[in-house]
Amino acid sequence: MGIPRAERLVNLVLCLLSTRQYLTAERIRHIVPGYADTGSEEAFYRKFERDKAELRDLGIPLETGRNSAFDGVDGYRIARRDYELADIELASDEAAAVAVASRLWESPELGAAARGALRKLRAAGVRVDDGAPAPVEPRVRAAEPALPALLAAVRAERTVRFDYRKPGETASFVRTVDPWGVVAWRGRWYVVGHDRDRRAARCFRLSRILGSVNTVEPGDDAAFVRPPAGVELLELVTGAEPNAVEPTSVRLWLARGRAQGVRRHAEVLGDRELAGKSGQEVVLELEHPETAAGWLAGYGPDLVVLEPETLSKAVHEAYLATLAAFGGEHDGQ
Repeated sequence: MGIPRAERLVNLVLCLLSTRQYLTAERIRHIVPGYADTGSEEAFYRKFERDKAELRDLGIPLETGRNSAFDGVDGYRIARRDYELADIELASDEAAAVAVASRLWESPELGAAARGALRKLRAAGVRVDDGAPAPVEPRVRAAEPALPALLAAVRAERTVRFDYRKPGETASFVRTVDPWGVVAWRGRWYVVGHDRDRRAARCFRLSRILGSVNTVEPGDDAAFVRPPAGVELLELVTGAEPNAVEPTSVRLWLARGRAQGVRRHAEVLGDRELAGKSGQEVVLELEHPETAAGWLAGYGPDLVVLEPETLSKAVHEAYLATLAAFGGEHDGQ
């Protein structure tokens, strides 16, 4: 089965953005996943031309040029200075929408694909620009196991069935749901839809789903697969969960120019050097600091929790656990 077009375009952008060289079309064909399986040279060039046109339509600046006077054909690259965006001011609802979308790129599958693409570039002799910031800031936060299956069911408008355990209970119950959408709120994922057993709209936290999510035949209630007009999925989630608690102030050290996802919500207290690295001390208000350890640990050595001590220990342990899982080494910070 061939690689989907969207994934091939992402591979192409990663390739052209991660090198300072101009890469010829023939070289791109051999190192970018999605082109090698093209049958003939003519078919490859048609596909490549369509992809270039689509990237330019999306506003991605493709540069054409040659690495030296001895090169016989033009090559392509994406200049980071033209690709990166300037600071953008977003309203609170716009920032929330962007945050939800960005979390979909934190899955291990996409992270592995990006790492694999860079390995192929290096193996092909392409000089990868390791010193420049990544186009998407990496996280080590793991996605919910049920998330991919539920997203696929929402897109396909398919009914799902899964085992679900309520908070405070040990037994699980089978739920049959027409999923209307998947929502992120307060660092947690929820699926919202029509609960066929209760014949009403309900939301389910993904972390409480046990085992796999299976699709089932729609039956006589197929009309409930799509959400009714005017239904706000996030309102269903916020109405089902407890009200917000008093936030806790957390003091952090952030490496200079890093951990932008935290900086958006934090107040800068001033410059501070830590372990010989320049950075800033910030304060962050968290409603549920006990659930934020995985999120904060995802920024690795670019973030250190100064206070409270309980959160600092939790973040440190989560960071070490992630390094152990991926075979990494602790830098001693």
